[in-house]
Amino acid sequence: MAAWRSNQSIPRKSGFFLLLALFALHHNGSVAMRLVLQRVKSASVTVEGNVVSQIGPGVLALVGLHEHDQRQDMQECCKKLLACKLWENDSGGMWRHGVKQRGLEVLLVSQFTLYGKLSKKNQPD
Repeated sequence: MAAWRSNQSIPRKSGFFLLLALFALHHNGSVAMRLVLQRVKSASVTVEGNVVSQIGPGVLALVGLHEHDQRQDMQECCKKLLACKLWENDSGGMWRHGVKQRGLEVLLVSQFTLYGKLSKKNQPD
């Protein structure tokens, strides 16, 4: 059994704070690859009690792949993830810096349930 764990970043300023961002790419009228992003102080993936991957400060990305996703979809999601501005700049301006600008880490975790649907009885399909 695999599990992931994260320590969320705590904003330095009061007010609105974005922890999660959802990217859903579209092609041919349908939704393709999905990403849910979370700013973290640290994150790790554990499989059968062994840590298989871990990062320090950065972004934990839950990735939902679809059977119709193509290499182009993956490349576009990577561009968006690395460009997503989730941190303030040096002068305190909110939402000005991304992962690349800050030199932070990214942990990708497969999450097929991002494509899950509920039936009319509100049960997983």
